[in-house]
Amino acid sequence: MTNKMWGGRFASGPSQIMEEINASIDYDQRLYNQDIDGSIAHALMLADVGILTKADTKKIIAGLEKIRKEIEAGTFQFSRQLEDIHLNIEARLKDLIGAAAGRLHTARSRNDQVATDFKLYVRNTIDHLQEQIGSLQYALAEKAQDYADCVMPGYTHLQSAQPVTFGHHCLAYVEMLARDQSRLTDARKRLNECPLGAAALAGTSFPIDRKQTAKALGFERPTANSLDSVADRDFILETLSTASISAIHLSRLAEELVIWSSAEFNFVTLSDSFSTGSSIMPQKRNPDAAELVRAKVGRIIGAFNGLAIVMKGLPLAYSKDMQEDKEMAFDALDNYSLALAAMTGMVKDLKPNKEKLKAAAGGGFSTATDLADWLVRVLNLPFREAHHVTGSIVALAENQNLTLDELSLTDMQTIEPKVTKDVFGVLSVQNSVKSRTSYGGTAPTNVRKMAKKWIKSLEKTNLAG
Repeated sequence: MTNKMWGGRFASGPSQIMEEINASIDYDQRLYNQDIDGSIAHALMLADVGILTKADTKKIIAGLEKIRKEIEAGTFQFSRQLEDIHLNIEARLKDLIGAAAGRLHTARSRNDQVATDFKLYVRNTIDHLQEQIGSLQYALAEKAQDYADCVMPGYTHLQSAQPVTFGHHCLAYVEMLARDQSRLTDARKRLNECPLGAAALAGTSFPIDRKQTAKALGFERPTANSLDSVADRDFILETLSTASISAIHLSRLAEELVIWSSAEFNFVTLSDSFSTGSSIMPQKRNPDAAELVRAKVGRIIGAFNGLAIVMKGLPLAYSKDMQEDKEMAFDALDNYSLALAAMTGMVKDLKPNKEKLKAAAGGGFSTATDLADWLVRVLNLPFREAHHVTGSIVALAENQNLTLDELSLTDMQTIEPKVTKDVFGVLSVQNSVKSRTSYGGTAPTNVRKMAKKWIKSLEKTNLAG
């Protein structure tokens, strides 16, 4: 038989294969709250402009609230024959209140309805994600404050470069996540326009009040073009793009945790809460949570790429292709949220190995730049000449299997006679990090100040978790 919700034009119903490819209720049922909220706002507006009677409006709203309770209680029967969440709710509403249910769809289409539902869902999800990002930032800022003077090696090319502090390293990710917050804020602002009332693509001849429904649903304004209203999926593309960038940040931190927790590095320890064992090797403690966070970025970027490919060739306005937007978006945003939660737990849980970090910080002649700077500052050598002198001193220390601060003054003077014993004041890793007091530098005083600033800011904006 035909679908009674739309089948008047058809003599027979869809084939089983058509039903299979056409149905989205398996995943879009999670939009039930947004669909019901949108329908209530639409019904109230229709009543206010005289399209619905007060009696029908009261029945519709009561029926919708009953449906909400049924879904939340798990007693609602979803039907794949009814394709999607919109038709499932409308059919159940008709069962509950009769013919009045059919009046609810006046002056709207599933095209503007699904766009509205999806925007509401994405907006709610962004709010939740921003809270989660704030919790991770707060955990990192607290860790930075606790380990502001914990010296560790800083790397370029994964080669020991200059000493930094563990706290400074944590704050680098706080800054990355702040940019993620900013991008989500921008995405939320741009999506906060209401498509409801655009109908199928051309608007409607009914005297509706789109500003009323937009306001009732918390949107800033109604969308300005009915074609764009139903054809637009920029809002989810932008959100997935932002989630992809942020997931890359999480993956980079996860990669460091995997490396740092290895026996070869032993920079940090993750507790049993975020580690697993091996089925055959009893000594193993695997950083599986970090590895899985690292892997989530593939799913998230994949969703963005997938939807971009779906949208790239679509003419205006709505095409059924756009039904493919939700399943991949739900999966990506769910996994991004899970990755944020897991990373927050790991950051709170991890314990830096101070002695190991300190020993590693002095490796690879990491204070060579401090030596070059001293030659410039004290001996007034041009930096390029100081760079050359330092390189020669490093080569000499390497030949003797010594660190720079272990090399004798006499040996240094064979390369640059003007070097004095004061040079040893800059060759320790502790003095190196203390000297980096420029704004944004790794000096412990800087780190404490910046960590305190972030903690205060996150607490003020209720993003502290």
